[in-house]
Amino acid sequence: MPVTMTKYLRTVLYADILFSAAGALLMAAGAPFLSPLLGLPSTLLVGAGLVLVPWVLGLGVVVRRRHVPRIVMVDILAINFLWCAACLGLLASGAITPDGLGIAFVVAQALVVALFGVLQAIGLREAAAAA
Repeated sequence: MPVTMTKYLRTVLYADILFSAAGALLMAAGAPFLSPLLGLPSTLLVGAGLVLVPWVLGLGVVVRRRHVPRIVMVDILAINFLWCAACLGLLASGAITPDGLGIAFVVAQALVVALFGVLQAIGLREAAAAA
């Protein structure tokens, strides 16, 4: 069953696009400056930034549609929550050893992405109720 793109859901997706695009640019282009500041590997920052590029483009396609297959919205929610879990899991794994500012950067990113997931879930529920 397709989901009708409500104003609320569209707004949340645009916010996700803006945050993700800013993160992509900051991490990919700013890695040489951020890496020593945060204690995070430059390759991790560049890689994370570059992974966000197709995400931003994909969200841009979705947000412009009037109706979206429900599975697409569920996938968007899942990817947001997986990104959050991956951020926290990376910290917990000990595979990286960021300084305090780096930990705050990763945790803040995880929390914002989780918030987008929650807001998108609310929007999905609202759209289903309106249908």
